Amino acid sequence: MTSLVIRAVILAAVAAAIAIPVGLFSRPWHGWAVFCVGLVLQQLIHFRHFSRLDRWTRKPVVDASLEGEGAWDDIFGRLYRHEKELRAQIEQREQTIKLLRAATQALTDGVVMLDLQNNIMFCNTTAETQLGLKLDADQGQSILNLVRQPEFVAYLEALDFSRPLTLRPERYKDRVYAIHVIPYAGSRRLMQIKDITQADRLDQTRRDFVANVSHELRTPLTVLAGFLETMQEIELDDAERRRYLAMMADQSDRMQSIVQDLLTLSSIESAPPPDNDVVDMASLIDKLRRDAEALSAGRHSILVETDGNGDLRGSEPELISALANLVTNAVRYTPPGGKITLSWKTSPQGAEFAVQDTGPGIDAKHIPRLTERFYRVDRGRSRDSGGTGLGLAIVKHSLNRHQAQLDIKSELGVGSRFAARFPASRVANS
Repeated sequence: MTSLVIRAVILAAVAAAIAIPVGLFSRPWHGWAVFCVGLVLQQLIHFRHFSRLDRWTRKPVVDASLEGEGAWDDIFGRLYRHEKELRAQIEQREQTIKLLRAATQALTDGVVMLDLQNNIMFCNTTAETQLGLKLDADQGQSILNLVRQPEFVAYLEALDFSRPLTLRPERYKDRVYAIHVIPYAGSRRLMQIKDITQADRLDQTRRDFVANVSHELRTPLTVLAGFLETMQEIELDDAERRRYLAMMADQSDRMQSIVQDLLTLSSIESAPPPDNDVVDMASLIDKLRRDAEALSAGRHSILVETDGNGDLRGSEPELISALANLVTNAVRYTPPGGKITLSWKTSPQGAEFAVQDTGPGIDAKHIPRLTERFYRVDRGRSRDSGGTGLGLAIVKHSLNRHQAQLDIKSELGVGSRFAARFPASRVANS
């Protein structure tokens, strides 16, 4: 501004310097006319620059052609540089905001930003899916009007966010969410929605496992304790004593079987990846056949069907344990006179070991749960047959470690077929 004043004074002085001689040597009003014309020209120049400045302030842009004469050039130059720097800062902040939004969208946890009145300011796509929100339509709306579950409403209205809320949403009955509300920036709240379905299932599995183990061990322990108390308080003849001792030995063997299967299952789950040794399937199937015949003691017809091609790569002890469980179950649950068929087939897609029996069959509603620990279709019958309820769980984990799957088909009154299907990568051609 100082330079503009100086420039104006200089131009006025120049106009006066011209006007004075004109007035002296001509008429006075000629001098005043020259002086006024000089001032008018000076004002026109300033008015032109003011007009450009006015237009620019109405729609600021980074325009390199924004320039003027003299001091105006300095002013326009500063405006140009300031606007360019400001635009660069705005662009940088916009990029930062885009990155933050992209990072928020990439989170596997839901994120909802709320104001003090619980109105939605922002939410990521995960939160949209979890709570059924739509940011475009719901931004600015109260989340309490959109998520109406009583426990959720009570949690937000209580204003006690020291503990997370565990929510089972009405729209997804099989999901479990942990909702944390974190106050930030004074009057705002950040709501984090974490999917804890898997952790909840694992916790439920652990509770069920402890309850099942306790139940399975309590029965033989109760029997043992009862027999011991009887033998301590009642005089028994030798025959009765031997009978009691035999029943106690049976219960002791049952507990030992349960503990052994639990240890086997634990070792499989925590073991490193299985070996990649070549397992001779002809020899393994022959062993399974002989074990089945010994367990059957002539009560069943044991058949073997094999194409004779291909062996498996993996851990032989684990494969024997898994496949032997399938064979043992077939012998235990097939009535005398029934037929049990062991089959082994290979193809370009992989290989399959199957055990088919003519037993009573299994109701379809039980099949999805057969590989759960301690799950039994008929608890009393399973105990009578000597089962621990862990055999198919061991089979499932052993096969999973070999990238194989257990396929179960059964029909009541007809029989069952348990097939272990191995991928082509596990087949070693003979």
